[in-house]
Amino acid sequence: MPSLTQGETGTQLMNRTLFGMLVVVGLTSAVGCSNAADEGFVSLFNGKDLSGWEGRSNHWSVVDGAITGVTTQDNPAKGNNFLIWKGGTVDDFELHATYKIVANNNKGFGNSGIQYRSKDLGNYVVGGYQADFEAGKTYSGILYEERFRGILAQRGQMTWIQPDGKIRVVGSLGKSEEIQNEIKPNDWNDYVIIARGNHLTHIINGRVTVDATDDEQAKAAKSGILALQLHAGEPMTVQFRKVELKKLK
Repeated sequence: MPSLTQGETGTQLMNRTLFGMLVVVGLTSAVGCSNAADEGFVSLFNGKDLSGWEGRSNHWSVVDGAITGVTTQDNPAKGNNFLIWKGGTVDDFELHATYKIVANNNKGFGNSGIQYRSKDLGNYVVGGYQADFEAGKTYSGILYEERFRGILAQRGQMTWIQPDGKIRVVGSLGKSEEIQNEIKPNDWNDYVIIARGNHLTHIINGRVTVDATDDEQAKAAKSGILALQLHAGEPMTVQFRKVELKKLK
């Protein structure tokens, strides 16, 4: 969200931000109805193996044509670990991915996410912006900053991370429960991430889940790596059938 201009009220600022969000929604809908290859998207996954990606071989593989991360009681994740795309870094981009997550436990736990503009901290540990999703009903679609500032926007929120780091909710994208109802459990879902400058938008199944502007200049990442998360905890399986990237000018 941009800063207040001289003489502008908070309400005027919110209206201006909401108008920007509507433009984003319209643009995303148009892209979603077109062929990704015709729109300049590049596939980051060949559907056969993990060429171009790097992670722990005891957790990541390709199963049934999908990137697959699995933990079990006998092979748990000792801390969150990540499958890292080795094709370079991203700054302004639009990413389309299709994911499915299944909790292989009686607690219903399963958590993952797509890291972007992030930092490789070594030993397949990554920190930075994350488009979160899970097998439960709370975190899918939120903006989370792994290892740093934590939750920057809850599902259904438009937020402004102010220059002093305080998070201000400036608008609503709908009730969190209503957005969750459009996410299919134990099935394939479409995730879109748009990052342009300090403006970050997450969309699941065509529904905008968060819209955030990060003005904390000392901590707002302008570029970084892409990675896929496998969360520590109860046994789970996460899969990605498509990962396509378009770099924006």
